Amino acid sequence: MKDTLRSLFQKTLDEAALEHVMADRVSRVGNYLLVDDVTVDVARPVRIVVVAIGKAAHPMCAALVRLLPVSKTSGVVVSSVPGEELPASFRQFIGGHPYPNEQSVEAADHLLERLSMLDSNDLVIYLLSGGGSAICEAPFDQSISLQDVQKFYAVLVTCGANIVEMNVLRKHLSRLKGGRLAQAASPVKQVTLYVSDVPPDQPSTVASGPTMPDESTCEQTYEIAGRIGIVPQLPNSLQRLFAERTIRETPKPGDEIFRESQWCCLSDNQVVLERLEKRINELGWIVKRDLSVDDMPVEMAVDELLNRLETLLKMYSGKTVAVTTGGELSSPVKGTGMGGRNQAFVLSAARKIVQRGLKVTVLSAGTDGIDGNSPAAGAVADESSIPRAESMGIDVAEFEERSDSYHFFERLEDLIVTGPTGNNVRDLRVLVAGST
Repeated sequence: MKDTLRSLFQKTLDEAALEHVMADRVSRVGNYLLVDDVTVDVARPVRIVVVAIGKAAHPMCAALVRLLPVSKTSGVVVSSVPGEELPASFRQFIGGHPYPNEQSVEAADHLLERLSMLDSNDLVIYLLSGGGSAICEAPFDQSISLQDVQKFYAVLVTCGANIVEMNVLRKHLSRLKGGRLAQAASPVKQVTLYVSDVPPDQPSTVASGPTMPDESTCEQTYEIAGRIGIVPQLPNSLQRLFAERTIRETPKPGDEIFRESQWCCLSDNQVVLERLEKRINELGWIVKRDLSVDDMPVEMAVDELLNRLETLLKMYSGKTVAVTTGGELSSPVKGTGMGGRNQAFVLSAARKIVQRGLKVTVLSAGTDGIDGNSPAAGAVADESSIPRAESMGIDVAEFEERSDSYHFFERLEDLIVTGPTGNNVRDLRVLVAGST
């Protein structure tokens, strides 16, 4: 069953690859670029500038460029890894992830300057994807050093805040997030095509929403930072902004700068869940989706999903049943080990499966191929995992205590390793039980 779940996950990743998504969703008919109900005249603009930011920047950009007039198109691509060769009119940066680096800041400065030089005869097409927050970044207050920004990001990714809360903080401390990149380009016509790694009702948090109106406020920024207790951990330059309450507000819905802006989601977690569930149905299993655990702490999510699975087992006696879920979980880092929320979830599930006396197989992995600070996407386990570890002399509690789920599953050879996928539509989890 573990091999079956690995295969299901990999096939879902393959189907969700950006080259397929772009081909399915974006087309050119005559002078018009068509994306759902968004129609863009690519013959009228004097200049077309493509701005691609995020883990999927290269595949998205390569697919789009083939549909645009070569003579008037140029652009900027900011990703965390090198990609395929693009036309000479494109400038490429390798930004940092999960922490910004020097090229992250160089890219942000370059973009802000370049977009401010355009006029109403031009067109900007943004391609946004997960990871963009760190990959392209510059602090709003230019007296704040890169080292201080990196410390800020390090605190964020280990504090247990959810993605929406983290991005509220990022937006208000950045020169291009929270709609400020669109502000730099206004009044140019702007179109944003994005792949979402955030909850479906929060599109403006993709890459911290550099091109979208920001519904969050400075007051929320102060409240979140105070509630999760991160201010004392921040560098002095950032602590001062909170102490003096001098953080500046972002552009809001209805602002005139967005009058010529349009946005369209190309893919999200729901799309890949549907693809996964279609394949599960083809196996003849009973499958139910449960999104109630999104943003829950790992331990609570495991309990909720195992409860749902046991209910299905009772309802469909003699059948193989599965529970799917997506999104992200809260998994604060407790020690100095290696891993991420997906491997932490599978380790917790493996322990509780034994405690409950169940025969269950579980997989959890990130669609970007990266889980936390590890090189794995996630892990897979079943009722034999904990007994097998104990027979090898592995102290399960010790690995959990130091947040070292990666090395636990490495010992068991149960890691899921895909390498970076160039995509990011949040995590996928599957729990299966019953007759096989």
